[in-house]
Amino acid sequence: MKKVISFFCLIACTLIWGTTFIAQDTGMDNIGPFTFNSVRFFVGFLAVSPFVFLFEKKKIPVQIKSDKIQFLKLILPVGIFLFLGCIFQQVSLLYTDVANSAFFTIFYVPLVPIIVYFLFSERLHWSIWPSVLACVTGGYLLSDFNNSAVRFGDALVLIGALFWALHIIYIGKIIQRFDLPFFIALIQNLIVAVLSFILVMLFEEIDFSKIKLETIEILYAGVLSGGAAFALQLFGQRNISAAPAAIVMSLEGVVAAIAAWIILNQILGLNNIIGCTLILFGVLFSQLYPIYESKAKNI
Repeated sequence: MKKVISFFCLIACTLIWGTTFIAQDTGMDNIGPFTFNSVRFFVGFLAVSPFVFLFEKKKIPVQIKSDKIQFLKLILPVGIFLFLGCIFQQVSLLYTDVANSAFFTIFYVPLVPIIVYFLFSERLHWSIWPSVLACVTGGYLLSDFNNSAVRFGDALVLIGALFWALHIIYIGKIIQRFDLPFFIALIQNLIVAVLSFILVMLFEEIDFSKIKLETIEILYAGVLSGGAAFALQLFGQRNISAAPAAIVMSLEGVVAAIAAWIILNQILGLNNIIGCTLILFGVLFSQLYPIYESKAKNI
């Protein structure tokens, strides 16, 4: 039952992320990528704060007091990898289009199992690999990348995909050790907001009148994506390991395509529909086949 709840938490997470991409793109009409990220994640920090005080205030000193060093060793990489993933993704939108960005971002799906297998020596069920192939192929068809030219921004997206993969892996590690999903979400939002603000001071100008013009996009990306979605990711990875979690989160591309169809009136072609189907197959196969195999052995 716990795994089912975690699965639906990840599904809810992808529903939010898939629709946030539009806000990320339009949110830079008047401000730079560093300003957008800094304000967005500060809003996320504020959005999560009440839940920390309501549900985890008493748990924090109990869980962290016994192992402060280990918490720091995990929360700092979590925040830094999230910061780098977001920055590379946000900046890439200035140099590439949505199709290319969508396709190259999905490369975090194969990177997660490769990293956990070769660097952390974690055992993976064989169903992970065909599921990864289905998701990457589906992402290729879904993004219409075959109609696009490779750009400088694509390299930025690929680098960002590596940091997204590392973020997913370290989220799995920290939530297994410290059962504080809201507090972890709070701290990682703060780290991204502060680091992004440093880049704002170095490379951009703070203009509150222009920031106000992006209020809706910032609130959506901050409250729902920065606050709710990253907290849901933590609840999801409580009971689902990094590799299958990454596969589930690849549904973000499916949600983004459907959102673009509904909100932006973009047409879903045959390739897009096949791509959605392949990603759905990869997600379901990675989650259901190990359960089926386990039950079959017990018969």
